[in-house]
Amino acid sequence: MTLFHFGNCVALAYVPYFLTYKFSGLSEYSAFWKCVQAGGAYLATQLCKMLILATFFPASETGGGNLDVIGEFLKTSVDFGDLIGIQLIMSSIPGKGEIKIMTAAMGWATAELVMTRFIPMWVGARGVEFDWKYIQMSLESNINLVQHIAAAVLVWLWSRHDFNRSLLPVVGTLLGLSVYRPLIVEILIHAVGLGSWTLLLAKALFTGAVGLVTLQLYVGLVHSNPSNHYD
Repeated sequence: MTLFHFGNCVALAYVPYFLTYKFSGLSEYSAFWKCVQAGGAYLATQLCKMLILATFFPASETGGGNLDVIGEFLKTSVDFGDLIGIQLIMSSIPGKGEIKIMTAAMGWATAELVMTRFIPMWVGARGVEFDWKYIQMSLESNINLVQHIAAAVLVWLWSRHDFNRSLLPVVGTLLGLSVYRPLIVEILIHAVGLGSWTLLLAKALFTGAVGLVTLQLYVGLVHSNPSNHYD
């Protein structure tokens, strides 16, 4: 029973990534090793972020359960390094814009999935008792995939010289929302006391809204100039 539960959690978390890779066209462009390189860039970026956090934001001993919004805001700002890492990945990939976006997003998201989900699932989902938190963890990994794809699209749009400059504030706002999503979630937890399923739904709605607006911006650019498929 426990092995069956572990298998369900792994399938729920990993199969959408496999299907996205297969049906996004990446397999036709032999982009597997580029995705692996993107995963390596994810690991390097996380190491740099950890060094920055350890150097400038050492762990404090304050208790009481209060949320230090300013401190958490500064710590979360380090996540802008993820956007820089994604941009560096896309700049190293030749070809169509959508291939750059999907390769960077898939490699980045898959590396995050393996590094942050596999061990907790292996240790916890194989436990004696069934626990819904591992199902929630698997579902959240799918939400994160959408978030990383949207972030890659936004970074690509920001770097385009032919993008409508009047829409850059919209792109910047969406990038900011993507970066500060963990902080927004923490504020909601402390202020509203959301339950685990309600919190998961809130993350899905938040990511879905950002993704839909991002898709609209991307489609608008591509339709206005079909050559944007190539870069």
